[in-house]
Amino acid sequence: MILGLTGSIGMGKSTATRAFARFGAAIWDADAEVHRLMALFVLAVAAVTAAFPEARIEEGDGAAVDRQILGKSVFADKAQLRRLEAILHPLVRRAERRFLPAVERRRCRLSVLDIPLLFETGGEARCDANAVVSAPEFVQRARVLSRRGMTAEKYDAILARQMPDWEKCRRADFVIRTGLNKRDSERAARRIAEILAARRGTHWPICWPAMAS
Repeated sequence: MILGLTGSIGMGKSTATRAFARFGAAIWDADAEVHRLMALFVLAVAAVTAAFPEARIEEGDGAAVDRQILGKSVFADKAQLRRLEAILHPLVRRAERRFLPAVERRRCRLSVLDIPLLFETGGEARCDANAVVSAPEFVQRARVLSRRGMTAEKYDAILARQMPDWEKCRRADFVIRTGLNKRDSERAARRIAEILAARRGTHWPICWPAMAS
């Protein structure tokens, strides 16, 4: 079974993924993969720094991406953001496709794809089910604004690029509530894992030939 896990910024998705991992699920983190690509993958670094030369920094015999400068370049420019996504999304998708057969070889019953923009990018079509992590707005805001370097302006801009929480919850097969009682959130994740581990998925590997691009 493939579970797509999503949630807006500050909703507590990391807590949910840790809970799923404790219950035996294999976790794939799209954000972590983006960071890995821009730190270690030569082709990704070359493509990003060619498109955004201001974000290039020399590092030893090669180059790296200054993520802070890159973030400033795409922060308020939708066209530049789409340009960056056009470079990174195919690379991230390939990494996702490598993850699933490795999990299958381990005979894991449940794979969790942690994708922040799952619905926004149509990623739910690759999953057998999807779950949304949600918290009250005041909890979400307090969490995000406590992060280093975060401002109210930046927070509002991030929210503007994400689907509203209520719409994600409406589309979800499961909703994991956070922000009140951590144990309740963990119990919800465990119950979802138990339900899905007892089912047979239909999206792997059937859907993959159409995703070869």
